Amino acid sequence: MKISLLLILTILFLFTACSFSKKPIKKNEKYYQTLFCKEKNGMMEHKLKDKTRVDCLTKKYAIEVDWAKKWAEAVGQSLYYSESTNKKAAIALICSEKDARFIRRVKKIANKFDIKIFIIEKE
Repeated sequence: MKISLLLILTILFLFTACSFSKKPIKKNEKYYQTLFCKEKNGMMEHKLKDKTRVDCLTKKYAIEVDWAKKWAEAVGQSLYYSESTNKKAAIALICSEKDARFIRRVKKIANKFDIKIFIIEKE
């Protein structure tokens, strides 16, 4: 009897302790890349001859997925992946409401170089 009561109390303590210590899961770039690429029916991490990787390759686009603040890097990568795959260049930017300035910047360049922009809303 003592053992089973002790076991029940231990389980209750662990359950209670675990439920209070849960922190929200921080979502990284790979998390958003995976969701986006599945939605677009693309191939993730398509390896090129030079061992670089396209984040998401679809029938139409070579897509670089990145945080909005890294928009300038994404431009260069998307153009390189486009050239290497004979697909259209595209960027999928992970954005929050605070990132409007980055979207404005990338749109100027995207219009000039015919880069498709996708916006991924940050959770």
